[in-house]
Amino acid sequence: MGSLGENLLNYPTTAHILGGSPMGKDASEGVIDESFQVHNYPGLYIVDGSTMPANPGVNPSLTITALAEYAMSRIPEKNHK
Repeated sequence: MGSLGENLLNYPTTAHILGGSPMGKDASEGVIDESFQVHNYPGLYIVDGSTMPANPGVNPSLTITALAEYAMSRIPEKNHK
């Protein structure tokens, strides 16, 4: 069973708030870059459901986890000296 909109209109819905921080090549196209770093704010990263470009129509927790894993892989290791 799905929601009324999903069943009648074939429009996926979710109770999870998503989007709002789109990825773009610069600040005129999005909030974050391909490394999930906020444009013009070095060291500030957004790693949550707000980076998802669309509603997947299912619980987004695994997609958010995968995006977070990818984002963390893009952050360089600290040089411990």
